[in-house]
Amino acid sequence: MSYKVDHLNIALRKARIDTGLSQRELSTKSGVPQAQISKFENGAVDLRLSSLVALFRALGLELELVPKKAVPAIQSIVRSTTLGATIDPEQFASAQIALDHV
Repeated sequence: MSYKVDHLNIALRKARIDTGLSQRELSTKSGVPQAQISKFENGAVDLRLSSLVALFRALGLELELVPKKAVPAIQSIVRSTTLGATIDPEQFASAQIALDHV
């Protein structure tokens, strides 16, 4: 598995565990075979984009492409919102400007 995809399998496993779903339950919700989920989480296979989208959507998440320079601002916003904090207007404006240039 390439480095670029490696973080996705870790994120998938964490999101699945955080939502309390087993691989089998996620398979039922997403339509992706449980064996594929297991192999992906363990780094044994790369999944098709359509399978990744189905898995993350079943977990209440979206895969989005963002400009590389906007990643720090977006990560900060995500951390803030998951911790229940309010979004800093300056960070939001910075992320919005970067996204507008996509």
